[in-house]
Amino acid sequence: MEETDREAVATAVQRVAGMLQRPDQLDKVEQYRRREARKKASVEARLKAAIQSQLDGVRTGLSQLHNALNDVKNIQQSLADVSQDWRQSINTIESLRDVKDAVVQHSQLAAAVENLKNIFSVPEIVRETEDLIEQGELLQAHRKLMDLECSRDDLMYEQYRMDSRNTHDMTLIQGYFGSMQRLSEELAKQLWMVLQRSLVTVRRDPTLLVSVIRIIEREEKIDRRMLDRSKQTGFMPPGRPKKWKEKMFAILDRTVTTRIEGTQADTRESDKMWLVRHLEIIRKYVLDDLIVAKNLMVQCFPPRYDIFRNLLNMYHQALSTRMQDLASEDLEANEIVSLLTWVLNTYTSVEMMGNLELAPEVDTDTLGPLLSPDVVSKLLGTYMSTLTSNIIAWLRKALETDRKDWVKETEPEADQDGYYQTTLPAIVFQMFEQNLQVAAQISEDLKTKVLVLCLQQMNSFLNRYKEEAQLYKEEHLRNRQHPHCYVQYMIAIINNCQTFKESIVSLKRKYLKSDTEESMAMSQPSMDVILDAIAKEGCSSLLEEVFLDLEQHLNELMTKKWLLGSNAVDIICVTVEDYFNDFAKIKKPYKKRVAAEAHRRVVVEYLRAVMAKRISFRNAEERKEGAERMVKEAEQFRFLFRKLASGFGEDVDGHCDTIVAIAEVIKLTDPSLLYLEVSTLVSKYPDIRDEHISALLAMRGDANRDMKQTIIETLEQGPAQTNPNYVPLFKEIIVPSLNVTKLLK
Repeated sequence: MEETDREAVATAVQRVAGMLQRPDQLDKVEQYRRREARKKASVEARLKAAIQSQLDGVRTGLSQLHNALNDVKNIQQSLADVSQDWRQSINTIESLRDVKDAVVQHSQLAAAVENLKNIFSVPEIVRETEDLIEQGELLQAHRKLMDLECSRDDLMYEQYRMDSRNTHDMTLIQGYFGSMQRLSEELAKQLWMVLQRSLVTVRRDPTLLVSVIRIIEREEKIDRRMLDRSKQTGFMPPGRPKKWKEKMFAILDRTVTTRIEGTQADTRESDKMWLVRHLEIIRKYVLDDLIVAKNLMVQCFPPRYDIFRNLLNMYHQALSTRMQDLASEDLEANEIVSLLTWVLNTYTSVEMMGNLELAPEVDTDTLGPLLSPDVVSKLLGTYMSTLTSNIIAWLRKALETDRKDWVKETEPEADQDGYYQTTLPAIVFQMFEQNLQVAAQISEDLKTKVLVLCLQQMNSFLNRYKEEAQLYKEEHLRNRQHPHCYVQYMIAIINNCQTFKESIVSLKRKYLKSDTEESMAMSQPSMDVILDAIAKEGCSSLLEEVFLDLEQHLNELMTKKWLLGSNAVDIICVTVEDYFNDFAKIKKPYKKRVAAEAHRRVVVEYLRAVMAKRISFRNAEERKEGAERMVKEAEQFRFLFRKLASGFGEDVDGHCDTIVAIAEVIKLTDPSLLYLEVSTLVSKYPDIRDEHISALLAMRGDANRDMKQTIIETLEQGPAQTNPNYVPLFKEIIVPSLNVTKLLK
């Protein structure tokens, strides 16, 4: 109490301190006092009410306990009185035992009299029942069987009541009625036969099916009555409970399973499409059966049987078991696709469980999966593994076939625009399309995985394609007469690269629907780099073919023969133009690339001839004649490549201007201006090296040793300004056996 008082005082002090924090609050002390007084009075009133309520409850409880004690005493007294009366009546009960035995005998005799007619007519009734079963009169046959069973059961029950240990009489009665068990089994066989053909029977003779259900209902009612009596007396007639309702559902379940399993008419050995055919038959049978069950069978069964829901579950379970069995077989890739497509899509589609005729009783959202996720995952893994091997094999075979076409004596086919091509891109992407369409039927996730797989294998395939193209070139260079259509097929290889690019883009656009899928596919190595490399190498191979034919004529340039009037440049232009008649079959942008590179290579080879020191002019007249010839030939090249580059918007003047600039240096008549002219040349073409200048001066033939040394040394002191748009031409030109030291000597 003291601690509580101290806590209360501390709390009060804290509250007062909170109220009187400012001087102006002292004026409200009286107001605070009245408010706290009201609160105190309210709390005290509530405490008094609570205590009064508790006291009333305790008073009521005590009163009830007192009344209960009195009731217990009264009951105890009543039990004592009953016990006393029971002890006094024991002797009376013993004296009535004879009466009890007489009552039991009377009951047995009454049962015997009541069933006397049936007892004497058992053989006749058995024969009549057999005839009725054979005639298909199942309801009447069952009625007679029930009468026989009722007579037997009543007699056996009375015997059991009189002397349950007398097995001899019980066996005698059971033996007399022994043929009933055989009748019951024969009748059951007929019932099960009707139930096995219930989907046919309900359309042809629904009355027969209703009769079967009525018989089962009767037996269920008898089973329940016998079970109730068994709980009271311990007696259960032989053959009970029959549980025909339970057996009925078992028969239906077995019938459904047999119907599903019996639809496989073919094997893989006899028909490659065996699984597709098997699944289609299952789909048709199950849909037809469920529609019949929904529209007709539910009218023949009591509502509590919920026959349609039970049949639906049976079919679903039988299908699941069958699909599991099929999944466990060693399926091929196309068979896995057929199975998964059927399980994941067809089963819940409008072609089957989603059919409008089954709605709303069948909700596809509530149907469980036919195959577990683990089995589906395993099948998908097997499919992807098999598909990977198949794609690798298909691509290898396609490349081998295409490689054989490259050595044919006939030109490759051309597309609608006249560009050379082979069938390789069409074959490859037709294969990809087929596999992607199949994967899309199963799931979007599998479709994305297959696309990623195709892109991965395409990447590896293009590397092999590049190697084959390189080998093709090397084989041709060993014998340029073979293959006959080398240029045309190399053009087709280049064009295939563009077709591959377009097909890859089209494939991604068609089969990638979401950003997530696109990011997955874009994470694969880019194939554009490989395709550009193949095309670039192909273009280089074509130009190499051209310049192998031009080699003899290029060697004539800047020689005495050339100065005297060689037609080498005419032949070069005609040869290049002739090749470009075939190169017109190259697709853009590779055609533009070939034209530009050919232009550059011709000019470079021309400049290489200039730097090869094949000729040294003896006088100004020869220099003038040579320079004019160079300018004329530059114009020939300019005209040629303008013609070849028409439609590309390509600048073909820049490279040819280099020849003109060289000609200006050769043509110069005043040696004192040579340094200025060479300086201008170096400023325009900053990749010119000392040996190039030396070779050029040597070709002029009039520059002495001091002049050459002065020009070179002066040019070395002034660094050249590099033009960012300048395309180097002299960088790859090597001056053979020519250097400044040798020149000055």
